[in-house]
Order: sequence, then C-alpha cells, then structure tokens
Amino acid sequence: MGLRGGVWASCSVPCPGGGPVPQSRPTSPLASPQETLTGKYGEDTKLIYELQDQGGELLALRYDLTVPFARYLAMNKITNMKRYHVAKVYRRDNPATTRGRYREFYQCDFDIAGQFDPMIPDAECLKIVHEILSDLQLGDFIIKVNDRRILNGVFAVCGIPESKFITMCSTVDKLDKMPWEEVRSEMVGEKGLSPEAADHIGEYVQLHGGLDLIEQLLQDPKLSQNKLAKEGLGDMKLLFEYLTLFGITGKISFDLSLARGLDYYTGVIFEAVLLQPENDHVEEPVSVGSVAGGGRYDGLVGMFDPKGRKVPCVGVSIGIERIFSILEQRVKASGEKVRTTETQVLVATPQKHLLAARLKLISELWDAGIKAEILYKKDPKLLKQLQYCEDTGIPLAAIIGEQELTDGVVKLRDVATREEVDIPREKLVDEIRRRLEP
Repeated sequence: MGLRGGVWASCSVPCPGGGPVPQSRPTSPLASPQETLTGKYGEDTKLIYELQDQGGELLALRYDLTVPFARYLAMNKITNMKRYHVAKVYRRDNPATTRGRYREFYQCDFDIAGQFDPMIPDAECLKIVHEILSDLQLGDFIIKVNDRRILNGVFAVCGIPESKFITMCSTVDKLDKMPWEEVRSEMVGEKGLSPEAADHIGEYVQLHGGLDLIEQLLQDPKLSQNKLAKEGLGDMKLLFEYLTLFGITGKISFDLSLARGLDYYTGVIFEAVLLQPENDHVEEPVSVGSVAGGGRYDGLVGMFDPKGRKVPCVGVSIGIERIFSILEQRVKASGEKVRTTETQVLVATPQKHLLAARLKLISELWDAGIKAEILYKKDPKLLKQLQYCEDTGIPLAAIIGEQELTDGVVKLRDVATREEVDIPREKLVDEIRRRLEP
C-alpha cells in the first residue's frame, strides 16, 4: 500500500496558507482569495478566523489543509502529486475538549492529485482510513460513503432549485447528530421547503447499504434519468468493486445521509465514525463524532489558477486530536495509567548529598543513548522519586546510594513489580537495553 511502499511524499515545502492566508491579493481576474476561501466551506464559513494586519491587509487562518494544498498545486503548476501532510488548522468553534473539539488542532491529510482512471485513487484513500483505524485499535467503526452528484440528483428529482443545493447539503449532513424529524423541521421552517419536498428527500437520505442499494437506485425511475445521479451511482458501483478486492467492504456503508457541508466536493465523499459497543461494562468515552473525512474535489485547484486549469484531486483528513481524545479516555476507563514521557530510566538516590553521583550516572546513560531523567532537586526523597516513576510511567529506576558507590554497583528497580537487583556499573547499560527490548 502507498504508506508502506514509500511512494507518499510529505509536503515538506510549506504549502501556501500554512499560516495566515492573505485575502486581498487576487489570484485570478474572477475572484479574490478572500472570496475563494470563504466561498468553499458552505455554512462552515462562519468558523473561519478572519484577521487584519497592521497594514490593513485582510488575512485568515486556514480552516483545513485542503484549500492550501489546492492553492499550492495551482501556484506551482503541479498536475500530479501524492502526498501526506500533518499541520495545524483553526476553527472559530465552541471548544469541547472531552469530545476532541478545539479551536487550534492538528490534522493529517492524504491526497492524490492527477488525472487517473475513475475510483482507483478514491479506493486507496478509503483503504488508508481503514488501515489507520484498524491499526490504532480504536474499536468498531464504519466508513460512510456517498457522492455529491447522487445527492444533487436526489435534490433535483425532489424539485429543489439548484440555488438551494449547498444549504440542503449542510442540513442533510446533520442527520448523524439529529433525528429526521428535526432535520425535516429545519428544511421546512428555516430553509423554506414545502413539506412534500422535504418528505420526498427523506425517502432517499435515510437509505444506507452496499452494492444492493446501488443497484436498487440505478433502477429508480427518477434517479436513473438524472445525469448527475447516474454518473455518481456508476462510480459508486465501481468503487465498491475495488473495495471488495481490498477486502474492506465489511466496514463500508453507502449512506445517502452523508453530505459533508463543504462546497468544494464534486464527487465521492466519505466519513469515518466510531461505533459504541452494545454490551460493554467498561465506561465508554464521550462520543467525539467523526474521526476522519474527505472526498473528491476536482474543481478546487482551478479556482486558484489564472487560466482555470483543473487538476482532479481526492483526499482524506484524519482528526489527530479527536483520536488522541478517544485513546486517552479509553486508557483511563480501563484503569491503566497514561504514559506522559518517553523516559526509560529515572536516576535516583536514597540519601542526601549525592547529586554529583546522580549527575555522573545520568551522563553515562545519556552518552549510551538511554533516555534518562533526574528530579531537579539536590536531595529529593526516595519515595518521591519512585512515585514520580509510577505517575509518569517510567519503567525503570537506577538507584545509587552510598553502599552502591562503595560496591561499584547500581540498584536497578522494576517500577511495576518493585523488584530490585544489584547490577555491576559497567554492565548497567546492557542490562537496561535488555529489559527494554520489545
């Protein structure tokens, strides 16, 4: 696969938009960067941090890594690239730390740009998400997939004017958080749809399944006559054939409620969510919603190119903080201690006036490449030093007292079992390495 095969390139050159994104210098005669930036996130535009520097230039902090990547491709006239990128993004949102929701956080993006045969890059992106969530052992999960063309086709056959497609996508996308009755109420009460049109949409967006549902919709008398929907369903069928070859369809759901409110998606869209176990006596963490999402954005690069040249792209974003939040909650629920340091050994002393002995021993360990640490006190109590090991998860303590100095040994303590053994000083490094071997 791409990650293991080493063919993914990290975005080592800072992508434009890596910090504040300038919004006043036009990149094309048609639209300023401000209009391009704020016009591609649908209703989420309100979450963009807008700034103004001392010179009066309008700036904005990047909302995601996708738009800066598209701008990077356009500015450098790149038409073929496969990359991963880990960096911070910013959302003017209400933070909820227990749910892994922050105003400043890291995302990890995987993107494939270039003109390729349909659905092959898309299938690889889904394979990557499946592999990451499986390897992290976060629990049961499902990856929902849909296609914006199918969704737009549904809106069209339900009599929704094209001018309301974007706002309808944002409303439908709330179905993973709200029951259909509330979503329907928003469509009618806030978005001005007729009750009949909303009910017609509901007949479609509550469907989910696999190849069987795709075949069913291909036979739908109305959808099959809609050009966009027919194209989307054809690609979705091809995608499921490739996912079957990858052996991951058991975790994939074709879900018509998936809309992803971002306006730049043009085709396949996907989102990974964790599933709560039905019978589990272990206290589960608070739900954090989706942990990954992405899709195809074939028109975005052209928005930044003066000549409007299109570069087809597909990619996925992994929410790093959200995954960390889940892992931390689950470790705590299991009763395990969260290890907060990579330190392998704490150098400790049981008596006073032995700071010089600690400094000399830790220097030997550092020179040997051992990750060692001491408490920054001249005469710390031994109990406090050992408690520090337990609190931070340091597995070993190298204790050197007056008797050990006389005997030329170091007392090596296993923090978990509390077993201690005297090791000749010249053999200490080898013994530590042996114990730390996986």
